[in-house]
Amino acid sequence: MGVPLSQMWTVARYVLRQRLGRRRRYPLVLMLEPLFRCNLACAGCGKIQHPAEVLRTQLSPAQCFEAVDECGAPIVSLPGGEPLLHPQIHEIVEGLVARRKYVYLCTNAILLEQSLQRFQPTKFLTFSVHLDGPQPEHDQSVCRTGVHEVAVEAIRAALAAGFRVTTNTTLYNDAKPERYREFFDSLMELGVESMMISPGYPYERAPDQMHFLRREETTRLFRQLFRRAPRRWRFNQSPLFLEFLKGQRDLACTPWGNPTYNLFGWQRPCYLLDEGYVESFAALMDTTDWSAYGSGSGNPACRDCMVHSGFEPTAVAETFGSLKGLWETARLQLLGVGHESRRPPEATGPPDSDASELLPLPVVTPAAL
Repeated sequence: MGVPLSQMWTVARYVLRQRLGRRRRYPLVLMLEPLFRCNLACAGCGKIQHPAEVLRTQLSPAQCFEAVDECGAPIVSLPGGEPLLHPQIHEIVEGLVARRKYVYLCTNAILLEQSLQRFQPTKFLTFSVHLDGPQPEHDQSVCRTGVHEVAVEAIRAALAAGFRVTTNTTLYNDAKPERYREFFDSLMELGVESMMISPGYPYERAPDQMHFLRREETTRLFRQLFRRAPRRWRFNQSPLFLEFLKGQRDLACTPWGNPTYNLFGWQRPCYLLDEGYVESFAALMDTTDWSAYGSGSGNPACRDCMVHSGFEPTAVAETFGSLKGLWETARLQLLGVGHESRRPPEATGPPDSDASELLPLPVVTPAAL
């Protein structure tokens, strides 16, 4: 799967400690947003639609370290905005690496090649490059011509310099499966460690509300995309989550697996929904009504969401929650994402059921990067 054994072992030990401590909910990946400003204005982005005074501000390294220490998750994702615009981003990464956190720096790669000298290759740092498809589709998605070419060249430079590199692709309702199958082939030929994919979620603040996927559209698209998929494709996502995207498995949302900290504090309830902020991580975990979220809750904001940040933790929790789940994941891993399941979707309990709360979160792959 392209993930270092040391990373798997670190997360496995972390999960074991939580289970031995009977902790009901715990994070795996901290979504740490050090700033909102960006050098692109993507039509589907809901993160840059803030007033200018907010876009000019950023978290200090000390604030980032305090949040990371308070949360305790073994993996830290640095989205934004564009993190490479932060003048102290290298200090933030150095501090996180010193804490032996596995860091995924999410970037559009416009500044990546010229910024490589600010970082040191290490197993603890991965550049997660935003690529929303082949050149025409990606450049249209980010609303600027030429960005795809810049990103591909930056990936080559980062790989040549010895860095870990993954990609992050969001698909919308105008995605043509055959085009994206060719795109995945090209990423594997490029040499990236693995790929992450996600259906577009309708951010309330995003300028373009026309191209987000509804749930039925998502399952139809991913069934077509994965049909007879080649085994050379490497995803840093669990087989059960990929089954969920195809509509062949039903999963509940466990949003506490990927908490978010940014300029305003701890975002409630998750990375995708913004329903206020609290001052501490403990308050986020203890005072949020988690039963009010997820497709089974009746919350209209969650109706069409199938994004990895909420459902990947559930998928891997099922994997490691029982021998049946472990066997099913191993079977799917052997069969590959291109197999055609004849089984109906299997329902899971609601997010606040005892079963989902006490099962471990992902130990193999970073859930939301």
